[in-house]
Amino acid sequence: MPKSDWQAELASSYTRVEDLLAFLELPSLPFASTLKTPFPFRVTADYARRMRKGDACDPLLRQVLPLGEELLSVPGYSADPVGDLDALVLPGLLHKYRGRALLLATPACAIHCRYCFRRDFPYADGAMTRQREAEIISALQADAGVNEVILSGGDPLLLHDERLAALIEAIAAISHIRRLRIHTRLPVVLPSRISDDLIALLRQTRLQCVTVIHANHPAELDRETAVALSRLPAAGGRLLNQSVLLRGVNDNAETLAELSETLFSKGVTPYYLHLLDKAQGTAHFDVPLDEALKIHEELRRLLPGYLVPRLVREEAGKPYKTLV
Repeated sequence: MPKSDWQAELASSYTRVEDLLAFLELPSLPFASTLKTPFPFRVTADYARRMRKGDACDPLLRQVLPLGEELLSVPGYSADPVGDLDALVLPGLLHKYRGRALLLATPACAIHCRYCFRRDFPYADGAMTRQREAEIISALQADAGVNEVILSGGDPLLLHDERLAALIEAIAAISHIRRLRIHTRLPVVLPSRISDDLIALLRQTRLQCVTVIHANHPAELDRETAVALSRLPAAGGRLLNQSVLLRGVNDNAETLAELSETLFSKGVTPYYLHLLDKAQGTAHFDVPLDEALKIHEELRRLLPGYLVPRLVREEAGKPYKTLV
């Protein structure tokens, strides 16, 4: 089967730090290019094109650039900061919140964000084989209390259209499930994935669709992203955004206000602003709580209420996100 445009673009991603730095006309940075971490490096060429050349502090570059701080052991940071492992019902199926089940459709992502809370998740222990997928569907059929399925990962839109369509069709065949929520970064980092074929696929399901994208900085939202986002409402769904408050990326109210305004202009509602999930190797991204509260308070002064994302944290074992 020939590769589609988005698959070909994905295959051309940067997987070596030194290649990205050369493209950005930055000198070799020994702390990054020679750093060996268990969490591999990956960035799409499309996302890299939005980075400022010659700027080692570019907020998009900071999200993906490996730094020596990742190797530090910091108290309070762990391999499973949000309690995913305790929430596993079956390999690949999590049940944390009433009425909702989360399906880890694939371990693959188009870019590897260095602050990722699942950077150490043992995906290999629950690889989504056809048999496991069938077991998950059976478990969902047997649980009448579940009315919404969340496709996550990794990034579920990295599944090929045929596999994604089959999965959605199997979920839609369960009568008590009403909504399908898709958590994806691809409209931002690989907008070519939002193809006519994908939209047609999503239009076919009886389920009410909600797409939750992930953008942290207004520079992530360019013309190609706008085109991708403009296509998604044709699938009959709603568009929400969740961000993570990140040191050196978006830790000021002006940047977050511009992000909300830009999102809304492209048909996306700002939804959540997450405090950092304390995954090991991510402490250098943390914004202390008192500072986060001041930033959010200033954001409320700058924006109408409907453009202010809710400031939340996820706590292991809690039955809902905690409003801060």
